[in-house]
Amino acid sequence: MILLRKLTFARGGRPLVSDASLQLHPGWKIGLTGANGCGKSSFFSLLRNELHAEAGDLEIPTAWRVGHVAQDTPALPQLALEFVLDGDTELRAIENELERAETAHDGHRIGELHMRLQDIGGYAAKARAAEVLAGLGFAETDHGRAVAEFSGGWRVRLNLARALVARADLLLLDEPTNHLDLDAVLWLEGWLKSFPGTLVMISHDRDFLDAVVGQILHIENGGMKLYTGNYSTFERTRAERLALQQALYVKQQREVAHLHTYIERFRAKATKARQAQSRLKALARMELISAAHVDTPFDFRFREPEGVSDPLLTLEDASVGYGDTALLEQIRLTLRPGSRIGLLGRNGAGKSTLVKLLAGQSAASAQANLGAAEVKPQSGGRSQKSAPHLCIRGRRLEGRHLKIGYFAQHQMELLRPDESPLQHLVRQEPLTREQELRDYLGGFDFRGKMTDAACRNFSGGEKARLALALMIRTRPNLLLLDEPTNHLDLEMREALTLALQETEAAMVLVSHDRHLLRTTADELWLVADGRAQPFDGDLDDYAAWLATQRQRGRAVDPDKPERQEARAGNPPGKKAAQAELRNQRRPLVKEIEKLDKQLAGWQDEKAQLDSRLAAPELYAANDRPLIESLSQRQAELAAAIETAEARWLEIHEKLDEFDALASE
Repeated sequence: MILLRKLTFARGGRPLVSDASLQLHPGWKIGLTGANGCGKSSFFSLLRNELHAEAGDLEIPTAWRVGHVAQDTPALPQLALEFVLDGDTELRAIENELERAETAHDGHRIGELHMRLQDIGGYAAKARAAEVLAGLGFAETDHGRAVAEFSGGWRVRLNLARALVARADLLLLDEPTNHLDLDAVLWLEGWLKSFPGTLVMISHDRDFLDAVVGQILHIENGGMKLYTGNYSTFERTRAERLALQQALYVKQQREVAHLHTYIERFRAKATKARQAQSRLKALARMELISAAHVDTPFDFRFREPEGVSDPLLTLEDASVGYGDTALLEQIRLTLRPGSRIGLLGRNGAGKSTLVKLLAGQSAASAQANLGAAEVKPQSGGRSQKSAPHLCIRGRRLEGRHLKIGYFAQHQMELLRPDESPLQHLVRQEPLTREQELRDYLGGFDFRGKMTDAACRNFSGGEKARLALALMIRTRPNLLLLDEPTNHLDLEMREALTLALQETEAAMVLVSHDRHLLRTTADELWLVADGRAQPFDGDLDDYAAWLATQRQRGRAVDPDKPERQEARAGNPPGKKAAQAELRNQRRPLVKEIEKLDKQLAGWQDEKAQLDSRLAAPELYAANDRPLIESLSQRQAELAAAIETAEARWLEIHEKLDEFDALASE
């Protein structure tokens, strides 16, 4: 087991954890959580023997092999499959020694080595490595490619694959899902569940933690506390503990105040001096309870869009691809106010390409009729070589008031390294008061000196927060979000989730964060087999669909959506028609909600005006301008309420019609 005895460690002279004592048993799967900078990565360094404790002991069985994901991968000429197999150091050591024994014609040693090779499953090592690579999204043709040919994100996947095949007794994973798509995340989740060793993992994906871990090791206020259960159980347990702590703190503060009052009143009186002194001693012996602190550093919301069109954006028989090869064809998609779509599909199926098509990343693609517009794609595919330009054909129709907020990973690369968050925002809004901009940045936890610091040295999470802050500030009415939660911690992810739930902007989302997808997307579309179409099911159905495809050994479902519908007893196209009805219905529901709020406010104000205008004292004062002003406002409110109520009834009639059509 891993044993901590009064462990104290620091980084750069800054204390992180003091006097931690606990036991981590073999086979446990542990989620390591805590705020940024609390010491999670430093604890990993301790476990890898790369950092020494300031005091106390950290004991790990000496025979344990410790596996972790390397941070960097140089541009190696080595083949991808061989690079991954290098993660199993014992396998490579046996192979090297076997080669020497064969050269020396040492038959006895050769026999021993083959026995050991069989014991560790060495003959099936290449098959296991190939399975891991396939699970992480690599095609079979990638196995024979040089590591140098892969882009940065794919090299991270190679490092992860190398760690998974290492047959480690203790596996340390730091944000393993950051560069993965949802398909790879689901595969990794299943792999880790069956991992026989001890796992310690840092992750900001709550669904992933819930599915994999059975214990949470939380670092907070310089201490480490072990909780039993997954992340959701930890949240509930910790919330209950903090609530109890806060109640005890309030109770103790009342007791302290009472003691202080008694001491101040009677310490100068001879008859009460002894009692006052005893109260002083009791106060000194009291172990003060600290106030519970659960405040998040993030507090932001999307501002209401300045204008809205219906529809916002339409694709009619659009196709998109690279060069002369079409990746997606016959795309028909209408985005209306209130549309909230989550895109599903395997890596390389075209999800990000579809988002780029919606974004219109060139002047040509922003036109209504795209004869053959070309858009230069962003880097991030498997290959490091320059890819052909994105070629788009078909019709892309923009609403008059369309305003797109587009976030993708390359947005972070567009930040000016020598400029601060405030300078970025001032450049975007030169006429806005500086204090207003500082207050806004504070909602994204850019405060104090950090607001004026150059973002050159910012972490990935800090750069992602800044890019999101700049995008949100533009007041878009259509959000196109491609993996927005990469590098974001749990608290920032939760703040973004709440903000997306409340915004009136339409949204198209690509994310491997299932919690974000479940709580913000009303509709799922599957990008597969060269098509983008509504997916009839939820994320659990999608996971089952993926599992079926893996069993069949196919990349996509051979059955077209039309055949699936026919088997289910639905005529072809019914699903698309139902999705279209939902798209038309959603903005009406939003409008009803808005009217309800407006009517409630107007009716309250009118009731107050009616009461005031009926009061005799108003006329006794003989203030004619005031009476005229109140009467005019009363008439305006009456007219507004009448118009709103008529619209309210009209919308409800339309909703009833949609419901009747949907039930047919």
